[in-house]
Amino acid sequence: MHFKTVALIGRHQDTGLDAPLRSLAETIRAAGCKVLIEAETAQNTGLAEYPVASYEEIGRQADLAVIMGGDGTMLGASRMLAPSKVPLIGINHGRLGFITDIPLHDATNVLASVIHGNFEVEERILLEGRIVRGDQTLFSGIALNDVVINRAGRGGMIELRVELDGSFMYSQRADGLIIATPTGSTAYALSANGPILHPRLNGILLVPVAPQALSNRPIAIPDSGLLSMTITALGRVESGASVHFDMQTWSDCQPGDRIDVRRAQHTVQFIHPIGYSFFSTLRRKLQWNRMPQLSDETE
Repeated sequence: MHFKTVALIGRHQDTGLDAPLRSLAETIRAAGCKVLIEAETAQNTGLAEYPVASYEEIGRQADLAVIMGGDGTMLGASRMLAPSKVPLIGINHGRLGFITDIPLHDATNVLASVIHGNFEVEERILLEGRIVRGDQTLFSGIALNDVVINRAGRGGMIELRVELDGSFMYSQRADGLIIATPTGSTAYALSANGPILHPRLNGILLVPVAPQALSNRPIAIPDSGLLSMTITALGRVESGASVHFDMQTWSDCQPGDRIDVRRAQHTVQFIHPIGYSFFSTLRRKLQWNRMPQLSDETE
């Protein structure tokens, strides 16, 4: 894999992003690569000295996209660039950084090393889904992290009938249900007490959100089937339900609506520096390497 053209995409809401982006652009140019700046990034950071490109143009021209921001920025770029198979590398300018794993202070050195061929490639799956009412598709989208069905506003619990490839799995009454990829297992699913899935697993995770019955537990299923969730009832007549495809939301679901979710046709390629370890990321972000302090006092 050789990178002739490298695109820069930044979380343009952040202040002070222009200086590190400009530094990365200079590193890319010094390595003999052409630099593209994503259009909104350029508009909001003032990086006008390099060619500006839309996501569509980046998909056609770029060999690598460098994402500077938080995991949300990486999610958006992944959805936009997955069909064109442009690999992504993430520079953490946010808080957690599970998938934007390169620290900002190492960004220049790491990127220079990656451009010269020192990298590993990791493939991540996405989900695609649609919301169906009768014979009409109301909304469709893709997600790198998860598809989440939850109650809207202050409405009561929602009831869902869950099927896999037409086979009945269970019905649940809960605040919602998370359908997560292995990538998304360290996001909302983790906070709802779901397990962590290694990115190389070919699986999809279902995690109930505050279920009425404690017997409703998370379950991992193969990523080769079609999941169908039918809203059978809402807690209140006037309440509704929402479905979130990462950061894309449809907020007007009603009883009888069906949400179909399957593994997407496209995957996303993440570029990591040599020596990257998923377990090292977990140790840092979840503080697994910290031993509890033992008290000198005895009870």
